[in-house]
Amino acid sequence: MPRLTITLTAERHRALKETSYRTRKSIRSLIEESLDAYGVKTVSRAAQIIDKARRQAKLSEKEALRIATTETRAQRKR
Repeated sequence: MPRLTITLTAERHRALKETSYRTRKSIRSLIEESLDAYGVKTVSRAAQIIDKARRQAKLSEKEALRIATTETRAQRKR
């Protein structure tokens, strides 16, 4: 599994450690959950999600991609 080194302010690091302790979750778990909540996905996983939604909504691939792109951009602006 790849490793990553990041630099945080002392205040942010302290908050992360406190949250980890309070929630009884590892810092790694908190970061993974945050990435999921932010919508960070691999291209293949995003394609799977779009394909599944497209099939369930009975949309063409082009229409599903247009909607997904529009919604993703709107979510990122928030």
